[in-house]
Amino acid sequence: MTQPPTTVYLLDDQAMIRAAFRGWIDRTGVLKVVGEKGDPRQALDEIARLRPQILLLDIAMPGLSGFDVIPKVRAAHPDCRILMLTNHEGDSFVQQAIELGADGYLSKDSDPAELTIAIAAVLAGKPYISPKVAGGLVARARGGDRTEDGKGSVLTLTPREREVFVLLAMGKTNKEVARDCKISIGTVKKHRENVQRKLDCRSPAELARLAIREGLLGS
Repeated sequence: MTQPPTTVYLLDDQAMIRAAFRGWIDRTGVLKVVGEKGDPRQALDEIARLRPQILLLDIAMPGLSGFDVIPKVRAAHPDCRILMLTNHEGDSFVQQAIELGADGYLSKDSDPAELTIAIAAVLAGKPYISPKVAGGLVARARGGDRTEDGKGSVLTLTPREREVFVLLAMGKTNKEVARDCKISIGTVKKHRENVQRKLDCRSPAELARLAIREGLLGS
């Protein structure tokens, strides 16, 4: 009897990225995309209804971050394996994802064939971290757990503060951050104060340098 394909749900706010992965996944013959969304809030109800075996999840998305999504999916569909698929390769993000309950962490820069390896691993109950990402973790571990320039760790930020941090590092104004996060400007200012205090960064340039070091922005 032929084994039915493993069901996959794509949650990424970039439509072109979803289309690329959907096309590749469907061509494997052993995986099948059963749903996709770019908005995390819209995706949660659909994931609970479709009950995919694998959730491929990005981190930086509008409204809710991938970190916010992990515990919600765990509560609604505990059998779902969560595989982070992201450009964010900073060690603090990997650690946070695993601590929240992600089963694996894969770089979008990885070879597409690695996706099937990662999916097979997490389905078997084995954690999977992309060698590209793991290499950075090992290098940092050997060098100690210090951040450059004495800056604080991104791990100290809440999910919302991380979202605000990335947007500020991209050079967005308080008004633009408020619009993207759908919160008030006053709330943005409060988050900004917390981010700057926790990370010991006093200017957008310092925030950008830290974001680049954490793999959140291109250098």
